[in-house]
Amino acid sequence: MAANPRHLILNLLLGTGSKTLTAREAVVSCALFGVRDASTRVALARLAVAGLVETAGRGAYRLGPHAKELAAHVATWRDAEQRLCEWSGGWIAVHVGALGRRDRVALRARERALQLLGLAEFERGLHIRPANLVGGVDSVRARLHSLGLEPGAAVFVAQDFDAAHEQHARALWDGRELTRRYRETKRRLDAWLARADTLAPDVAAREAYVLGNDAIRELVFDPLLPAPLVDAAARSAFVEAVVRFDAAGHAVWQRFFATHSSDQPTPRARPALQTLEATP
Repeated sequence: MAANPRHLILNLLLGTGSKTLTAREAVVSCALFGVRDASTRVALARLAVAGLVETAGRGAYRLGPHAKELAAHVATWRDAEQRLCEWSGGWIAVHVGALGRRDRVALRARERALQLLGLAEFERGLHIRPANLVGGVDSVRARLHSLGLEPGAAVFVAQDFDAAHEQHARALWDGRELTRRYRETKRRLDAWLARADTLAPDVAAREAYVLGNDAIRELVFDPLLPAPLVDAAARSAFVEAVVRFDAAGHAVWQRFFATHSSDQPTPRARPALQTLEATP
């Protein structure tokens, strides 16, 4: 079964930041995952209609207005730890109990915003996270609203829980599992980098996309918990590994595009790997 070309195109554009992707590059990229040329071109057209991509010259595309806010947030993964400050034990809370749930578009945007900022449901309608982000509650409130949280949500600081509620709050995240994933993903990335030079360009590009997309998604949705809720040193090592892998991945894709320049035939479609979206 072929991969979803819309997800592939958006992820490639998210990875390039402000740069563009040509229709030719989209076609040869999607072909790596079993997507036919016609399906890729239809996907580009539908993304343009939805405002998720826009034309940037003849035969070239960039992220559209409806994707730019999310792209700006996704791009912050590289400096994730620079957004952290010392945790004094307080919590940032968001109460959404008074907001409606019938508008599914608004509900999806709300849930995505809460997840991207690492908020977990403390009790029905109330989400919290440790208050360890630079800029405090004002910065979190602004970012939540930019990502789609309705203005009617109350965003505030909570503190001085009793022992039972404090224990419940700290148990909302599985710190051991997060730490295990940091170490395991770092191990996979380092192992791939050690053998990357032995791979053919198309194989290297396909594997770099899947592994890199997985790792960056982990960082984008990481709650950025403070110690002792998580092993902060393991997270730092993981972030450094992803930065190294991302640089190598960009070089791999540049070689791949050079191999399949406009005077080359489109590569034969390969069996699709499971793709991982940058957004839920």
